[in-house]
Amino acid sequence: MVTTAFRLVVCDGDETGQELLDEALRVLDPAVIGIELELERFDLSLANRRRTHNAVVHEAAEAMRQAGFGLKAATITPEGADDVGSPNRILREGVGGSVIVRTGRRIPGVTPLAPVVHPIAVVRMAVGDAYGAEEWRDGTPGTPDESASRTERITRSSCRFVAEHAFRLAAAMRGEVYGGPKWTVSARYEALLKEEMDTAASRHPGVPYRPVLVDAAYAGLLSASDDRPLVVPALNRDGDCLSDLVLALFGSIAGAESVLLAFDADLEVTVAMAEAPHGTAPSLAGKDVANPMAMLLACAAVLDHAARHGGDAVADAGRAVRDATLAVAAAGTRTFDLGGSASTSEVVDAVVDAVASARTAH
Repeated sequence: MVTTAFRLVVCDGDETGQELLDEALRVLDPAVIGIELELERFDLSLANRRRTHNAVVHEAAEAMRQAGFGLKAATITPEGADDVGSPNRILREGVGGSVIVRTGRRIPGVTPLAPVVHPIAVVRMAVGDAYGAEEWRDGTPGTPDESASRTERITRSSCRFVAEHAFRLAAAMRGEVYGGPKWTVSARYEALLKEEMDTAASRHPGVPYRPVLVDAAYAGLLSASDDRPLVVPALNRDGDCLSDLVLALFGSIAGAESVLLAFDADLEVTVAMAEAPHGTAPSLAGKDVANPMAMLLACAAVLDHAARHGGDAVADAGRAVRDATLAVAAAGTRTFDLGGSASTSEVVDAVVDAVASARTAH
């Protein structure tokens, strides 16, 4: 039985990013997952962004804001200041995205670099902080008295979104909220996030809460194996660094998706846009060798978020896609970067077959 679930905005991209998106979309075929999705596609390739002067990106953001769900391929951000810039920034601002979630997890057949067993999710502020801060220099250039300054800014609302989602995610993962900013050194700026973490903890008394200064959190992630999943709330700059570390701990960036979230005044998610955290990998374009795991997991993440409207059938589909992606790796069907010899399409073929078989079995 195929049921109609939700509208999904799909943002096409560049080079290998587009190839991986096209491959991963095969797992969302109604015949595979049993859900009829309405796909609305926007061409966010560099050529089309230049041709439309970014109008297509703004259109995609508006469509995503209305639909509530998006799936994006990796795109090229040109370096020139007078060029079209970053489509991710336009999409983020267009949907009001304020939080980015990246989850590292064990990849079957890949030896982690640290004693990590359970998933680790970094819930990071997506706006403000060091990014977009005003910067300037004083003094004589090149002399010892030259100085550099920067004015950073965060808001209580963005801290609240990070903190609340961290606790909700930890509850869903049956995990623990761990970490935090450097609130002892920055008792007004960084402590704003710590205050919201403490307040969120009072709203979620059943979720284990272990606030740790960010530098201690780095050391803890590298040296200790926890007995439950961890969810790490972070400022923008800290979260950017932490998520790179966390993904590396598991041995590969391939086993993680990145999800941009927007919230309403009641702290409920209004938009979820998932993508692979890697770039367009131009050296792999056209070779059918790039690893599709992150893009497949991005598909699973969209289904997870859509389940709050689509119900059990959508939740089951998201779980099936994630489980199949990891099971296929465990069975040895892996691309070269994970020590295997399978092509991109062969990995996706195996995942599609596993999802369809699981659905038929049930």
